[in-house]
Amino acid sequence: MKNMRIDSAEYRSWLRKLCTEIDKQRLHAVMQVNAATLQHYWWMGSDILHEQKTHGWGAKVVDQLSKDLQRRYGVDSGYSTRNLKYMRQFAVEYPDFPFVQVPLAQLEGDAILQARLAKFTVSADGMYVQVPLAQITWYHHISLFSKVKEVALRAFYITETARQGWSRDVMLLQIESDYHKMVDSLPNNFDTTLPPVHSDLARDAFKDPYNLGFVDMAKVKEETDFEDQLTEKVTEFLLELGKGFAYVGRQYPLDIEGSDNRIDLLMYHVQLHCYVVIELKVVDFKPEFVSKLNYYISAVDDLLKTSVDNPTIGLLLCRSKSNTKVEYTLRGMSQPLGVASYETKKILDDLKTSLMSIDDL
Repeated sequence: MKNMRIDSAEYRSWLRKLCTEIDKQRLHAVMQVNAATLQHYWWMGSDILHEQKTHGWGAKVVDQLSKDLQRRYGVDSGYSTRNLKYMRQFAVEYPDFPFVQVPLAQLEGDAILQARLAKFTVSADGMYVQVPLAQITWYHHISLFSKVKEVALRAFYITETARQGWSRDVMLLQIESDYHKMVDSLPNNFDTTLPPVHSDLARDAFKDPYNLGFVDMAKVKEETDFEDQLTEKVTEFLLELGKGFAYVGRQYPLDIEGSDNRIDLLMYHVQLHCYVVIELKVVDFKPEFVSKLNYYISAVDDLLKTSVDNPTIGLLLCRSKSNTKVEYTLRGMSQPLGVASYETKKILDDLKTSLMSIDDL
């Protein structure tokens, strides 16, 4: 009797509730530590600036300060010359710590930035949006200094990094691929096929185009070759899709009245709480592709979707597309779906532009 395990529905419900609260409290503790670290570094940077200005000290004082602090607190204390210079830059970049103040005028005409930053506090004078800096780590911040100069765009990447849970390397990759130009640009019919709140979340979850630079198109002769590479490198593919996507299967079988139907890729989105049907095409967009995708979405809704799942969403990935043709095709479609293109040679093309040609050599 002593070793009997309690496994009632009441106990499992209580355990889930406890785990949720523990996760919240642990995250809160981590965020408090991060905020305290940023506060300390900002104070250090501000003090260095003040003393340099007051006494007319040049850059060499930072070298001297670093040596003295490391002698007192150790070489791993975070007071290297390089880090002290970052602290000083942090104080220069963000004089209104703990916020980055984004002038509302900078958001005019940019619907994406407006939508992402609208939920944050507006200053007392109503002229600025105040985005908390403690949403991301120190190492994210020092990487942003050189990569993103515009304050509104930097605030956007701070909020996206926090929302998506990007590591510093993933954040830098997204910056290099101009993520801010892709997000919210996916042609779709979510407004007419999903409830308002769900349609907003769905638009946030997809983008256009997708950067599939890890795919070697020289080895792709047909769609199954494309699938092979995406599933072999499923980690890279999931990172490019974004936060929330979980891989369910490739060539996923659906038995529809005894006929064998197979979905190219089946995903589940844990934040949208729905299945995502992905159809891959190695050719340009054709309107008939959408009919097939619509068919699969209906089948998944009937055969796989449960009462706790939201409506299934479809994503058609094509080599290229005309947004006008996509718009005409989506009109009147009853299932929520979007059409995106993909890039597979962007990295190679960027490299080519930086190299001399054979003739130049």
